[in-house]
Amino acid sequence: MTGPNKLIAGQSSRRQFLARAGAVGGAMSGAVVGGAFADARLLGTDPTAVQGRAPQPRGQRSPFESLERVPAFNIVSLTPLEELHGTITPSDLHFERHHAGIPQIDPGRHRLMLHGMVERPLVFTLEDLKRFPAVTRTCFIECSGNLNVNATEKSTPQMLCGLTSQSEWTGVSLRTLLREVGVKPGATWCLAEGSDAAVMARSIPMEKLLDDAMVAYAQNGEALRPAQGYPMRLLLPGWEGNTNVKWLRRLELSDAPFMTREETSKYTDPLKDGVARQFSVVMDARSVITSPTYPKQLEPGWSEIRGIAWSGRGKIVAVEVSTDGGKTWDRASLQRPVLPKAHTRFGLPWKWDGKSTEIASRAIDDTGYVQPTRKQLIDARGPGNQLYHLNPVMHWIVESDGRVLYKAEPWA
Repeated sequence: MTGPNKLIAGQSSRRQFLARAGAVGGAMSGAVVGGAFADARLLGTDPTAVQGRAPQPRGQRSPFESLERVPAFNIVSLTPLEELHGTITPSDLHFERHHAGIPQIDPGRHRLMLHGMVERPLVFTLEDLKRFPAVTRTCFIECSGNLNVNATEKSTPQMLCGLTSQSEWTGVSLRTLLREVGVKPGATWCLAEGSDAAVMARSIPMEKLLDDAMVAYAQNGEALRPAQGYPMRLLLPGWEGNTNVKWLRRLELSDAPFMTREETSKYTDPLKDGVARQFSVVMDARSVITSPTYPKQLEPGWSEIRGIAWSGRGKIVAVEVSTDGGKTWDRASLQRPVLPKAHTRFGLPWKWDGKSTEIASRAIDDTGYVQPTRKQLIDARGPGNQLYHLNPVMHWIVESDGRVLYKAEPWA
């Protein structure tokens, strides 16, 4: 026997091979019906010689792909930024952050109350919200604490700043709901409250609610995942993650901020001289190289430096990349579409000569803001005080043997 069959079955006949393959397929049919892929290695090296599996109720990844979040501290899980393509994060890889676990909520019993300084207090069911005109928007969400200041040189982008993800969100505009209840004169703030055990609550200014806020009930074409606020959440494009209150149950309008636990004891920015910055809710422009990064082994020659950039204030207009430790900067290409308050992919072809160097990226948004250096952040806020909104230029060391390591530096 010659040709591809010999590669598959060795010295066996084609008939013997197919008989054995049929037996294997029969033995694994339960796994196929149950939604599991048969391991392709059990079926030989030629996929054209074996009948593929039948359609299933839900799609699944190849067994050769093992994308996973990394859970940490029992309150977060981090998105594998370096493993993704494009700008949409698969829903099951969207980062998590919760303050008292993930509640299990019956959507048929859940209610959203809109009250306070309104003409007509109303209570909405999920089905009520779906009757209003739907809006869809693609934007990122980022935790305000999205930087591991204790990272080591053997840290991936996921472990450094994996608390950001991007989805296509669908729901109803807050402007629509506010028109429905009628806003009283003098109402300038709103309390957004969740149904989790922490009763997460944040004060939101009316300007944001009337701008681009929505109550989202769908993500990437399906209902929200429980970890993302099922059955409904507040979506505030460009604002720090905790203001995008999940499992939303109440919106109360008032003439002043409510000064909740999460905006007094938490989510304030200590600065120099004992001063603290409150309601610093907008996420500043930022970028991160996703390739080459640890544990990449780089070969001399041409490759592309790739990454993502984003800004909570608007569009990314430029990303500059340095391949000499910040001495000089080259303009990277931005992949379209470039959307406001959204992750944007960038790339720069680079011919590595085999010598040790450093690579870095910095983002610029349409307000003119330039991503700062670590030193600039420390000079502005004081040493050791940083907790939130850390968006420094990050450097990666390329060693002469091709190893790529994160340039870990102390925040001091």
